[in-house]
Amino acid sequence: MTEMAGYKAEHFEWQAEGGIATIRLNRPDRKNPLTFDSYAELRDTFRKLPYASNIHAVVLASNGGNFCSGGDVHDIIGPLVAMDMKGLLEFTRMTGDLVKAMIHCQKPIIAAVDGICVGAGAIIAMASDMRFATPEAKCAFLFNRVGLAGCDMGACAMLPRIIGQGRAAELLYTGRSMNAEEGLAWGFWNALHGADALEAQAHSLAERIVAGPTFANGITKTQLNQEWNMSLDQAIESEAQAQAICMQTQDFERAYRAFVAKEKPVFAGD
Repeated sequence: MTEMAGYKAEHFEWQAEGGIATIRLNRPDRKNPLTFDSYAELRDTFRKLPYASNIHAVVLASNGGNFCSGGDVHDIIGPLVAMDMKGLLEFTRMTGDLVKAMIHCQKPIIAAVDGICVGAGAIIAMASDMRFATPEAKCAFLFNRVGLAGCDMGACAMLPRIIGQGRAAELLYTGRSMNAEEGLAWGFWNALHGADALEAQAHSLAERIVAGPTFANGITKTQLNQEWNMSLDQAIESEAQAQAICMQTQDFERAYRAFVAKEKPVFAGD
């Protein structure tokens, strides 16, 4: 295992404290668009997280009243128009690899979304484990509106599982914005909070997760994602094996001893 306490990011803001990493895109004057460099660095950062012994949860925060406006029109969209098929496929695979890295990072991810959350920004929120938003948040999978298919970075696989096939189809065929109340009612957002409380609420949840059995939380995240591709019998067997592994941890024994002593368990992630 490695430490990421001293980790420095070049193309976004990174803070790590109390086992929680906070990431925010840092171009608020442009509503925080992604660039080739920030895409790649986010992918590489999430790929490092499974080996980070000091990070147990991630908060993806907004900046300047917005979350992310998707791919930068000048830095990404313009160059893509001029690329050949090989270059385009390298790009789309790279963006998909960011979602894969988020899924496989073994750390619960909470998105705290204010304002604009569109295109790849909506995908990043979608790929998070939990999502908070402000009442002003506007989320759009707007690929259709720029002449592209809605099947971007796993949207056709993941979005229907969150909000249902019909609702996902409408958003992906039209590219329209999903307002905050719709997103809450449909289960996309876990909760809505005012802008002044949004990040604090996300960190409060992250702190609760970090105070829990972090090794077991990593197993939970793995199972939540692996079981998409399993039959019910396979899922039950996989969970039996996963739970047997967790029963070998010191955290499981700590919880038992705390229960016997009528105390609150203090977990250590081992």
